[in-house]
Amino acid sequence: MLPIPAEELNGTGTLGPYWNFYRAVAAEQLDRWLPARPSVVLDLSGGGGQWAAQAAKSGHRVIEVIDFRLAGRATLRDPDGVRQIRADDLGFLPDESVDAVVAEERALSVELMAESAIGDVARVLRPGGRALVCVDSLVLGMAILAEQNYWAHLRQTGEVMLVPWPDGSITRCFTSAQLRELLAGVGLEVEWVRPRTVLSPSTVDHVLAADAQAMTWLVRTELEAHPDDDDTVGIHLVASARKAG
Repeated sequence: MLPIPAEELNGTGTLGPYWNFYRAVAAEQLDRWLPARPSVVLDLSGGGGQWAAQAAKSGHRVIEVIDFRLAGRATLRDPDGVRQIRADDLGFLPDESVDAVVAEERALSVELMAESAIGDVARVLRPGGRALVCVDSLVLGMAILAEQNYWAHLRQTGEVMLVPWPDGSITRCFTSAQLRELLAGVGLEVEWVRPRTVLSPSTVDHVLAADAQAMTWLVRTELEAHPDDDDTVGIHLVASARKAG
């Protein structure tokens, strides 16, 4: 069965056990990744609010871009230390003005011109600043293409893979090597690339069905795994990169 990203389940009321686990892993990854000292954090995750609120709760000043692809710029509400701005690019920010950039929710896959977007990220990062990005993986792209019988497209894995979804949207899928190349291409030093989760949905569902209190153990087990650059598992890839300082 084709794995459906958590984003596709938003608004249905209840996430299944695996997606609750997925969200817990992502939240713990962000907690471990955020700067140790209070910093300026730019959130490009699309305006859902979860990641910006988490960073603000950790003591950071957060600029949350609401729908990075929409035209126009207008400052929105300012909830709990999060400054929300509607923008279609980062032209409103001066060079080297933020300490960290978070691009969760597959932001660089939804933004098909990822080279331009990550170039802007590199521009606004201060020397020593870091970026955390999440993208759709080759595994997910190939599964979606196979589900729709686009067999010819499956042979084009060495090129940019733009994947049409059944709902008419298009996302860009990456191998770990392509993600590294994207980040290094704008001068960022890649610290690590890994699948968001290595544990399979069936494993997670089985463990939580046997012991509903096992979530903490599962998250710790996931984050102690070291599957760097493994393109054979996981529907999303996560990478951390640093701007030389």
